[in-house]
Amino acid sequence: MTNGWLPATSPGPDRPPSPYRAAVEQSITCELSTLTRRGAPVTTPLTPYPARDGDRLDVSTGLTYPGKAERARRNPKVGVVFCDPVGRADADATVVVVRGLATVRDADIQANTDRYVRVSAQKLPQAMRGVPRLVQRTLAWYFARIWITVTPLVILWWPGGDLTGPPETWTAPPGTVAPPTDPAPAGAPPPPWKAGSPDWRARARSAAAWPGGAVLTTVDDDGFPLPVPCLAASLDAGGFALTPATGAPVATSGPACVTFQVHDAVFTGQQNAAFAGGLRPAAHGVRVDVDHVIGDWSLGGGLVRRAFNVTATRRRLHPRLVSEAARRSQSVPKIRFPARPQRQG
Repeated sequence: MTNGWLPATSPGPDRPPSPYRAAVEQSITCELSTLTRRGAPVTTPLTPYPARDGDRLDVSTGLTYPGKAERARRNPKVGVVFCDPVGRADADATVVVVRGLATVRDADIQANTDRYVRVSAQKLPQAMRGVPRLVQRTLAWYFARIWITVTPLVILWWPGGDLTGPPETWTAPPGTVAPPTDPAPAGAPPPPWKAGSPDWRARARSAAAWPGGAVLTTVDDDGFPLPVPCLAASLDAGGFALTPATGAPVATSGPACVTFQVHDAVFTGQQNAAFAGGLRPAAHGVRVDVDHVIGDWSLGGGLVRRAFNVTATRRRLHPRLVSEAARRSQSVPKIRFPARPQRQG
């Protein structure tokens, strides 16, 4: 296997290809890969949205758990994969991998929050259905957002989600750059709010049984994290043996992350798990010897369990909302809902 990016199959248009745009618009989730200070990839499921220019893509993270944004601000090299067909409106479900540059937006938290309240309700209408607006107004610790815009540099895609053949490739025009990131806030970022489970094996046994398979993230020769879906993944006492998608330029050594996620077609919650470790060659692909499980944001089960989790989480994260807003010399944002359309007649 090679660790370099494949050359473009054709010069192609200047704008990203239609399979990428369809994935951004229709996918409930994608997975964003960022890099730690030591250069290790961390891959996390998020909800994608088209950016204002239509060619870039936007994802967000909570102001109260800004780790992804802090990593992207420090090192803008990121990767994104669209490989979960659950809930997609199109029947094609093409798998798309993006190598890109991140722009972090947190200079106006109120505007960020207003946008997230609006677009998340449009894309995931069932997530808050049945929750009174009076209650939703108390969820600023969740709705307050940092936006991360990804400028694609290289896009790989497997038509129809067929990972057994080589991908098609698009490369951005020479000189493509990302917009500048907002200035870093004063002071040190908060520590992770949620630690990983001390027993990664128990979490791995559960995650490996979820439908949808594994995403393997390695780091390419240019220092970009590359998340790719796997044709096969098996768990043993020491980690995972993985067979990446055919033609994916996956490394065979260095740091790695293995990520799993599952959610229903009508999105009301999600389970996800990510495991960090070291990469080495294996008989039918690569192997990741797991060091630890990464703390995740999972919210599943019935309404009562979700409500309990939300209440407990608010107690932990509301103080961080206050401190993170202050770190940016901004007020705690208010939850403001778009006006409901008036009934006719």
